[in-house]
Amino acid sequence: MKGKIIKGIAGFYYVHTKEAGVYACRAKGIFRNRRIKPLIGDDVEIEVLDEQDKEGSVTEIYPRKNELYRPAVANIDQALFVFAAKDPEPNFNLLDRMLALSRFRGISAAVCFNKADLLPQEEQNRIGDIYRGCGVPVMFTSAREEDGIPGLLHLLQKKTTAFAGPSGVGKSSLINLLQPHVRMETGTVSEKIRMGKHTTRYSMLIRVCRDTYIMDTPGFGSFDLQQLTADKLWKCYAEFLPYEPFCRFGGCSHIHEPGCGVRQALAEGKIHSQRYGTYLSLYQELKEMQKYEGRKL
Repeated sequence: MKGKIIKGIAGFYYVHTKEAGVYACRAKGIFRNRRIKPLIGDDVEIEVLDEQDKEGSVTEIYPRKNELYRPAVANIDQALFVFAAKDPEPNFNLLDRMLALSRFRGISAAVCFNKADLLPQEEQNRIGDIYRGCGVPVMFTSAREEDGIPGLLHLLQKKTTAFAGPSGVGKSSLINLLQPHVRMETGTVSEKIRMGKHTTRYSMLIRVCRDTYIMDTPGFGSFDLQQLTADKLWKCYAEFLPYEPFCRFGGCSHIHEPGCGVRQALAEGKIHSQRYGTYLSLYQELKEMQKYEGRKL
């Protein structure tokens, strides 16, 4: 019987099947021998061991179209990066890391700024323009006011979407509005450091409606840039791509070379300085990582 892994806890994988609901399954030992770990979102084949108690065994994992390591999920159609518009203040460096990695891995991305009721419209417009300028859909929502939910649902339609972002920004509150039958635990923001209190403890795939799934993933404060190198980083900034052909030198880093098309576009206001600033910091971070690991550019 074919199904999809929607949750994994303590060695059990909960597999949703269209025919008969959810089965609690263990994975066959052959996967451990091959060092293959089932992931949330995997399409699998199961053998039913006990129909009454809904128990089974995962016997096959079908090829993945993509996967992420942090969070550990597979077969995503898009990633929705959720940040608070305010309280806590959005971490744009973290957001740009997420966008860079999703582009590097070929996963479509969108950005949602929740708690929009706390931010003036003028500031919403400013932030929205920055990120729409890099080619991703941008939404402003308010879970408290239940504002922007129909537009968000339209964005998710007929896709498997991974929700990711820092704790305390309202991911679980948004999911509760999208699928009221699954009540996610929600948290508050620490008064001392204005950071979210961690509430989601494991990744979980939630069916919103036919062919529409959302994946809630544990909150995190960093995002690993595995396998991404400094010389490839510029390709992860979509707004750089139209101007790179105008660079005088091949292999331009877009930092110090003369005749750089990207820096010319920056000077003309065609690339936002905030985004370019995170590019510089990420580039330096990747260079230092490569130097430490002894890799050559």
